[in-house]
Amino acid sequence: METTRLETRPIISEFVGTLLLVFFAVGSAVLAADYIGTVGIALAFGFTLLALAYALGPISGCHVNPAVTLGMLAAGRISVRTAVEYWIAQFLGGIAGAAILFLLAKQVPGLETSGAFGSNGYGDRSAVHINTGGAFLAEVVLTFLLVFVVLAVTHKVAVVGFDGLPIGLALGVIHLVGIPLTGTSVNPARSFGPAIFAGTDALEQFWLFLIAPLVGAVLATLCHQFTHPRPGDLLDRERAEV
Repeated sequence: METTRLETRPIISEFVGTLLLVFFAVGSAVLAADYIGTVGIALAFGFTLLALAYALGPISGCHVNPAVTLGMLAAGRISVRTAVEYWIAQFLGGIAGAAILFLLAKQVPGLETSGAFGSNGYGDRSAVHINTGGAFLAEVVLTFLLVFVVLAVTHKVAVVGFDGLPIGLALGVIHLVGIPLTGTSVNPARSFGPAIFAGTDALEQFWLFLIAPLVGAVLATLCHQFTHPRPGDLLDRERAEV
């Protein structure tokens, strides 16, 4: 019984973490954008992930993002089964977080929930009307930074010590750059939940915010292999120096 409980804790953590990320971070855009602006929204994303990293990092690694999970899988730090379980939990958490946010938004008189609702987009759905190719490139590069930082500061799966600080800072910077472009996804689960409630246009564009972050994650993993030696390589180097 205890073994089963231990096995389900990481999955539940990924569900709850993604739910909270969507509710609070996306909620800052839906409920408070007029009051806090782009910088405030970026800080909301960064601070929320930072808090979750400390709360859930020792349990599941606090991926709360299918792209991060793919990076961990490609780096050989988790199994395929764990990755699939995390992906399911993350998408369900994103939907649940968006659903709670939608219910709350409906209680605010005059608040429009259709069309945007914190979803991501390009073309007419972008603040700067970035085209499809530009949006794809932006999401690849932005996700690259996030996954690269996560892989660089974590030696295994768990986020421990001060690991959460650079991850949260990276996500905040990513949003400062990405919000005017695409609204910033870098996280398919974060994009999918709000898109369901935003309407048809958001769902039709979701494909880009699914594929581009995953491409960015794979590229980050490949780059990380060249910039950061594996633990075994460090041991071999130390033995050679001795």
